[in-house]
Amino acid sequence: MSRMATAVHIVTTDGAAGRFGATVSAVCSVTDTPPCLLVCLNRTSRVHAAILSNGVFCVSTLPAGAEPLADAFAGRTQIAMDERFALARWDALATGAPALATASVNADCKVLRTMEMGTHSIIVGALQGVRYGAVGETLVYKDRAYRAL
Repeated sequence: MSRMATAVHIVTTDGAAGRFGATVSAVCSVTDTPPCLLVCLNRTSRVHAAILSNGVFCVSTLPAGAEPLADAFAGRTQIAMDERFALARWDALATGAPALATASVNADCKVLRTMEMGTHSIIVGALQGVRYGAVGETLVYKDRAYRAL
């Protein structure tokens, strides 16, 4: 899988179960009618439980140069969740889930369906809003390293 290039995203949620986020690469579109996307998350992660409980999530696609933010939300820096959010500017679209202000694109979703597969859940979200950021290079991950595309 390390040879498959993929965009780097941060998936976030907020609500009664708390505000959480994680760096993810397993995101893709599902259908355009109705507009849906999916994200795959390890079922043992804190963000997984929070997304299912809150019922909402936002996928923020990272622009090139956002490696420190990607590492923080991947848990590589060992800083607390509140400190991770303090590293960047966040706002909210329709669902209230945090949306990265500098993202290439934000996809704001309500949880529509989930399916368990091995250690992960496939979470399908119905798009509630999309916001486009500045045109420019996007952060990608390939061969266990960040690159810009």
